[in-house]
Amino acid sequence: MALTMGDACGIGPEIIAKLFRESVSQGCVVLGDVEVMRRAAAATGGMLAVARVERAADALDVPPNCVPVLQIDDLSPDLMAAPLGRVDARAGAAAAACIARAVQGALVGEIGAIVTAPIHKEALAAAGVPFPGHTEMLQALSAPGRTPAPVRMMLANDELRTVLVTIHMALRDAIDAVTFDAVLQTLRIAHRSAARWGQPAPRIAVAGLNPHAGEGGLFGDEELRIIAPAIAQARAEGIAAHGPFAPDTVFMRARNTPQHPGEFDLVVAMTHDHGLIPVKYLGVEHGVNVTLGLPFVRTSPDHGTAFDLAGTGRADASSLTAALRMARQLAG
Repeated sequence: MALTMGDACGIGPEIIAKLFRESVSQGCVVLGDVEVMRRAAAATGGMLAVARVERAADALDVPPNCVPVLQIDDLSPDLMAAPLGRVDARAGAAAAACIARAVQGALVGEIGAIVTAPIHKEALAAAGVPFPGHTEMLQALSAPGRTPAPVRMMLANDELRTVLVTIHMALRDAIDAVTFDAVLQTLRIAHRSAARWGQPAPRIAVAGLNPHAGEGGLFGDEELRIIAPAIAQARAEGIAAHGPFAPDTVFMRARNTPQHPGEFDLVVAMTHDHGLIPVKYLGVEHGVNVTLGLPFVRTSPDHGTAFDLAGTGRADASSLTAALRMARQLAG
């Protein structure tokens, strides 16, 4: 199980160090920089060894309370000089190099799953990385020399799962990106992926784009022209898709708790914030970001680099732990 270091100026290295104080870290290897991880170990209380390994499989042989690090080549020689809590191109380039090495290992079977610590999109851009985030980068790297397969972002916790039709783009552009093909493709990916977590026939709710799901065309007609026809086609293919439903209430209907069994197993949302706000509101410490459609398992914690906490040792590793547990489940 590979953990990418994330942005060296953020909390990624520190939450990884905290995770390695728990038994759940057994069999994990960090793809990153030894010195950055030693700094993180010191910031989170010390008493944690950091060892350089030559192969990912060597992580299986390290003792408890030891972080095995597969040193990534070609990182900036002055990466440690990048200031904590600040956007820095050196950290952006290092984060991208860790991700690329993880994908390479996953494609050849060296790595069973990838859990990515948070990266910073501005740092990526400063480093000249031509991707706005993890999802797009992983998609491109997963198919070198070929047209990559379509992927989707899912944010999940124990109570709610949301899959997004559009992700990192301006809201004006996202509305135009909600097409029949995009919605149908999302439903197909969500349906196919659900078997990984034990739901081969998931009940999928589809959230509308407009207030009240358009109210029959009064507040926008995307539901009538695009979303409903895509749902009808998905149902014709045997996918249990329902809707479109008003986006301000469908998440409550899908939320699954002991007191309120959910009506649906997951929700497909049209835009990034429509889908992610409800899951994050339930607690970012429990949320997990999963990329659906890749040829390998990839999960991530449900938070960013938290520059304001970098170097303090106070960052909470709960979401990273949840991401690792889900990666193990999805990887079998």
